[in-house]
Amino acid sequence: MDENEIFRALADPTRRAVFERLADGPANATQLREGFSISQPAMSQHLAVLRGAGLIEEQREGRHVNYSVRGEGLVPLADWLGRYRAFWPGRIDKLKDLLREMDQ
Repeated sequence: MDENEIFRALADPTRRAVFERLADGPANATQLREGFSISQPAMSQHLAVLRGAGLIEEQREGRHVNYSVRGEGLVPLADWLGRYRAFWPGRIDKLKDLLREMDQ
């Protein structure tokens, strides 16, 4: 998976909330629907998008399916952010200098 698929998957607020819930621990689709006003088929679609982006995985136990976060699914996103990590310290230092000059 690439970072574009991850961004697309997490762009939807419901999917982000589902992903965040799964970060707290595994859950099934019924548990994940609690607090959302969406149908079971809609939840299944959200889970399919998250699975397709490589962010979650499913464990089947008979008829029951539990979902959990795939930690390695975030690696492309972390790599993408890493490219810009060096950019910000210099910019923040320049902003601090500018603010100091403005205060004088």
